[in-house]
Amino acid sequence: MIKAANLPETIPLFPLPGALLLPRAKMPLHIFEPRYLQMLEDVMATPDRLLGMIQPREIPGSEDLKLHAIGCAGRLTGFSETEDGRYMITLTGISRFRMRRDAGDDAPYLRAYVDWSSFGRDLQGPEEDTGFDREAFMASLTRYFEALELSTDWSSLKDAEEELLINSLSMLCPFPPEDKQALLEAPSLVTRRETLVTLIQFALRGGLDGDMMQ
Repeated sequence: MIKAANLPETIPLFPLPGALLLPRAKMPLHIFEPRYLQMLEDVMATPDRLLGMIQPREIPGSEDLKLHAIGCAGRLTGFSETEDGRYMITLTGISRFRMRRDAGDDAPYLRAYVDWSSFGRDLQGPEEDTGFDREAFMASLTRYFEALELSTDWSSLKDAEEELLINSLSMLCPFPPEDKQALLEAPSLVTRRETLVTLIQFALRGGLDGDMMQ
């Protein structure tokens, strides 16, 4: 387990719209762009093997890359290389961070100074949600999946621990990037679950009105 004192001052960042990584959750990624292949090789050479996932912000009329302030760092825990030089990797979420500023070095990818201090809880064990009504939640989730014609392993979901269930659904459900960011920034598992329920109910209301999100 990584301790707060061992978290690096700078990390490489991978801006990816709609990609949500949360502490203790796993994210598969396919890396193929040359600059990110270089990033991955550099990450593998570090002792902590940390990579920061962060979402771009859409600003009308601006062509410059703007990023949300908060992202989540993951540790490289799975790696395979294809015959044509691409990488299939797995990141395991470690801690969220707040981006301070660009590191300003000559790397072909973005590196940034980050602040971990607001997210000390992320480095501890799994969170609990004592007010979680699993039966009502699963009923809404079933309607949501049916409305969007999504499939899943329902037996695994029913048996999953609260944090794994809520965080996995937050990452996998096809919400818009700004909603994914709201789930990331939720200060606790309880507020993330409440946000997730609100997003599901909003989508269902839209579907009943004939305007289900695509």
